[in-house]
Amino acid sequence: MSRSRAALRAFTPVALLISLTACAGSPGVGQDGAAADAAAPGFPYTLTNCGVSSTYQAPPRRAVTMNQHATELMLALGLGDRIAGTAYLDDAVLPAYKPAYDKINVLAEEYPSKEILLGADPDFVYGGYASAFDKAQGRDREGLAKSGINSRLNVEYCTGGKVGLDQLKTEITEVARTFGVPDRGAKLIEDEQRRIDAVTARVKDRPRPTVFAYDSGEATASTSGGNGVGNEIISLAGGTNVFADLKDTFGDVAWEKVIERKPEVVLIYDYGGTTVEAKKQRLLNDPALAEVPAVKNRRFVVLPLSSAVLGVRVADAVESLGSQLHPNPA
Repeated sequence: MSRSRAALRAFTPVALLISLTACAGSPGVGQDGAAADAAAPGFPYTLTNCGVSSTYQAPPRRAVTMNQHATELMLALGLGDRIAGTAYLDDAVLPAYKPAYDKINVLAEEYPSKEILLGADPDFVYGGYASAFDKAQGRDREGLAKSGINSRLNVEYCTGGKVGLDQLKTEITEVARTFGVPDRGAKLIEDEQRRIDAVTARVKDRPRPTVFAYDSGEATASTSGGNGVGNEIISLAGGTNVFADLKDTFGDVAWEKVIERKPEVVLIYDYGGTTVEAKKQRLLNDPALAEVPAVKNRRFVVLPLSSAVLGVRVADAVESLGSQLHPNPA
């Protein structure tokens, strides 16, 4: 598939989600928000994100989020009232965030045109994938800046190396800081780390099955390479990515390479119009793959695609995949 886009329980426990929602009356949020923003501590705030330097005189008040993981991170931080518009889901929003999401204006099923984007009158645009800022479509970050609009790109697409929990912490910390809610970001990071640590402790002494992540593909296979957080999720869950040497977030590989590497498990990414069952059948019905251990033994595991990118579902993904790879108690 094109990387222009890419049911687990909510990343944030209910108690934490309630506490974040309760913060909605804190400085910078509410009917007198403009006055509160003007006095918000820690501003002006300057940071460089993916090579673009931005200075915020106050927290943004009219954000547009493009791509699901950007939207869900904002909602996890209790910032639904700061989202003026949203676009491009890969699958269903997490249930805990749905009430807040349903109040937000959906600008487009996929990416909005430049005219529709600007029509939302944003002061901040947050993209999950680099394709959110397609220059050919008039959405490039330089052009937005000339219109007085700050922007952010998820750091998974500009790290230039392996992406893991350090980058997730950066993403949460910087978004929370940009919106003047650093304490919420710290709580989110603490919860995420606690949950992941519990999984890694449970699986640390288990044999690590080799895993082939199957996104899509017929002539070739689209898979998770070693540079994306998908590789880190597999490792934290107690597996080994057979294409960890692929220096990319997602990439295409020849089926011959899949056969050579003999994965013991196939991880199927669930999204879009092709069902998980259809992907299984594509693998099971290919005679060339018949002796691949994962296919021969019908050992398939599943994650939503929205869980395999750098966002608030990382802990969910590690928990779910850890349970699927290592279903029996230690």
